[in-house]
Amino acid sequence: MRAVIQRVRQASVTVDGVVTGAIDGGLLVLLGVAPGDGPDQIAWLAPKVAQLRIFPDDAGRMDRSVADTGGGVLVVSQFTLYGDCRKGRRPSFVGAAPPEVAEPLYVRFCEALEAMGVPVGRGVFGAHMDVALVNDGPVTLVLDTP
Repeated sequence: MRAVIQRVRQASVTVDGVVTGAIDGGLLVLLGVAPGDGPDQIAWLAPKVAQLRIFPDDAGRMDRSVADTGGGVLVVSQFTLYGDCRKGRRPSFVGAAPPEVAEPLYVRFCEALEAMGVPVGRGVFGAHMDVALVNDGPVTLVLDTP
């Protein structure tokens, strides 16, 4: 799994004019799933996202997690994170899991965060989404599961 994590003041996903997920503050997670991914990757990534200390403490140092701050996580599926642009001008997406594999893992990742007490907003898997965000910092990190 690959996650692009952005610390945000607010973020939302709109599909066909309807807001499907929104948070006031926390993390926007763009999540890509690879063909070999499964429960082990979720078990590694979900706690990492919930406990990643990238929010400021009282001294202004990055020492608090989204779980510590009571923020939410907006999770958006994004197979294009596995786009390979090394050859030609059109990306190849063979590194991304097919939808029948990726969607259940996306759902399970969201459920794993919720089980840790983190409020989760969601995009709509496979839909064309408008993602709006106010980046905080900016702080942007890329995590690849082992």
